[in-house]
Amino acid sequence: MPTPAADLRLRLDLLNGRPSAVTATLTGTPSHTVRALLALHGFEPLDDTTMVMARIDREEPYYADQAAHALRAEGVTVDITPLLREEIDTEWTWANYPMPWCTRDEIREVSGDAQKIYDDIRSGRLIIHAHAHDGWTTVAVGTYRDGPSIHLHGENHLRVESLQFESPAAAIAEFERLYGNAVRPGPAPATGAEREAEQARRPPAPETQSDVHPPKDTADTAESEAKSADDHETLLNDFLASHGTWEKWRTWSDDTTHAVHESLVLRVEFIHEAEPDDTQWKIAAYESPVGERRWHATASTAVPVTIMRALLDSLDSTDAAEIAAGSKVAEATVWEATHPLFDAGWEHDTDNRFIRWQAPGDRPRGILFDAFAATSRQSDLPVWTLWGEGNADAPGWTLHFSPHTAASVLQDIAYELTAGLTSKPAAAQPRGSNVASRTEIRAQPVPRTQSSRLR
Repeated sequence: MPTPAADLRLRLDLLNGRPSAVTATLTGTPSHTVRALLALHGFEPLDDTTMVMARIDREEPYYADQAAHALRAEGVTVDITPLLREEIDTEWTWANYPMPWCTRDEIREVSGDAQKIYDDIRSGRLIIHAHAHDGWTTVAVGTYRDGPSIHLHGENHLRVESLQFESPAAAIAEFERLYGNAVRPGPAPATGAEREAEQARRPPAPETQSDVHPPKDTADTAESEAKSADDHETLLNDFLASHGTWEKWRTWSDDTTHAVHESLVLRVEFIHEAEPDDTQWKIAAYESPVGERRWHATASTAVPVTIMRALLDSLDSTDAAEIAAGSKVAEATVWEATHPLFDAGWEHDTDNRFIRWQAPGDRPRGILFDAFAATSRQSDLPVWTLWGEGNADAPGWTLHFSPHTAASVLQDIAYELTAGLTSKPAAAQPRGSNVASRTEIRAQPVPRTQSSRLR
């Protein structure tokens, strides 16, 4: 490599707006060779003096450090900002990593292979013919321009090559045999990590006056959203402080906090900077610490703190394994989950697919049960939707629950939804027992037009 100019300096820093992406800023006499070496380590041009590295495996600080060592060995002066140095020196882990037996280096190797697949797709070297969802993750079939045809399994840092074929025809035929009606043409929609990486590689838009000074008529809305976010942050911190069986996990990004039960079968993810009306809470229950997910839930940013507190407390109020195991969707469990609504006088109606409960009067709260989603193995639709404010078609907030959600958890939230209209019994039936609900269901049954679909 030619000797770099004496005034050439390279500054490595975290990209503003994305915690792990790294920028490389060149000052002094430009060098095409230095740019080429940065490109070799995964950096791409952002403008005339800046390059950026944005990966889907969140390992940018590690690879930036490798690039710094290589450039210094060639005589380039490299400065690393304190923020980036802190990220380089911080050991982190994936809270829900599905291969817990892997060492940190082995995890990085798996992620590196997934990154290479992603780069090959971006560059056009790997052409994706079709994709599908196998019930758990995304799968795809593609062909290398200069190599074999393959099947891919997984997303982001977990994408791997699962099968290899001699021809595209054989690969596509086997893919269609395996996934049938779920097959869709072309590549799958970009994941969140892929969209973030793509955004990081785009030059920033010119700052406008409206970016600096928001219109006055949006000030109240922004203040309200900030207050709501602060309330949820406080709830999370209070929950972790008051529930010793839950532990905060450090992850790749400061954008999220993971709270994990000591049993490792219940996990909560909180997204700190969620956009208004987007998902802010994600809850998952697993059959074992390394087993499959049994059920999950999501909550939008505007869910009242009292409702979220009831949900979190419910997760910690009884045996974790029992909650994680969840409840089979059946007439008795639907009644167990919703009988507080009947006690509070909520109205309900049914059609061929849905049961709807609506708070009495003009109170804007309701629950929707989707029997189609409950009985369909391929559907990603929520079975339970709890909503408030606005109306059922355009709610101000929503809570979504998948099949097998523990009926006891749904019941606790139902009591909170009906607060002021009914009170929770002081001595409740032990969870896991349906004796009381099976007695009551004869007097206050779930409509027969719907119950036959739940067995």
